[in-house]
Amino acid sequence: MNETVIPGIPDLGTRDDTITIYAGPCSVESVEQFDEVASCIHDLGLTWIRGGAFKPRTNPHSFQGLGEEALRIMHDAGQKYGLKTLTEVMDSAHCQMVADYVDGLQVGARNFQNFSLLKKIGQVTADSHQMVLYKRGFAGTIAEWLAATDYITACGNNNVVLCERGIRTFETATRFTLDIAAVPVIHKQSLFPVCIDVSHPAGQRDLVPSLAYAAIAAGADSIMIEVHPQPAKALSDGPQQLTPAQFEVLVAQLRDIAAVFGKTIA
Repeated sequence: MNETVIPGIPDLGTRDDTITIYAGPCSVESVEQFDEVASCIHDLGLTWIRGGAFKPRTNPHSFQGLGEEALRIMHDAGQKYGLKTLTEVMDSAHCQMVADYVDGLQVGARNFQNFSLLKKIGQVTADSHQMVLYKRGFAGTIAEWLAATDYITACGNNNVVLCERGIRTFETATRFTLDIAAVPVIHKQSLFPVCIDVSHPAGQRDLVPSLAYAAIAAGADSIMIEVHPQPAKALSDGPQQLTPAQFEVLVAQLRDIAAVFGKTIA
């Protein structure tokens, strides 16, 4: 990796020279919707697709996800396009079922300190060592975040990626406030790779590219980006999702930026 090292300043960069993109719709809505996004991701030479099967919504009357049907849709698309799949686990009772369908399990911000769920995920993935993408809570400190990862790793799975997705502050111009400094801080204090979810803190699709640029510059190991064929008709989080065409442009830009740091996008 070709980097300029400044004497006296430690290297707080990425764990390797590849920046992974986890892309896909907020919610899995249909076979056709998910297939279109999967095709786009495959054609761009990326490796992961994400989507929500069980949706923890603030409003109980909002779309709650398709559940196991969504898991089957994700599994089939992953097989068809040779992609790895990632989805959120909400309930300890679902851990094994979700793990049986997908390659990676996500812990959402609302379950940041659901310690029984964290332990169950660690137990279920102890043998498979499937990736666990663990999102920071709305008001969680980095110290609390790092400490809580032990609930997963102590049960036998150390394949954990920490995902910064924005924290709740007094600012209202964005959906959440992205703590970009979390990337070098976590790299300094742990060996865990760091993902930046650029869609949730933005809340608006036109802000997503700038946050993605910043994530690469800060040394993020991976980036999560929401993509939907028709964001205006999305059943959840439509305003922050990119169209496949917009996503294609962004990936090309991110590859150019990553190359400056001697890294590649996958």
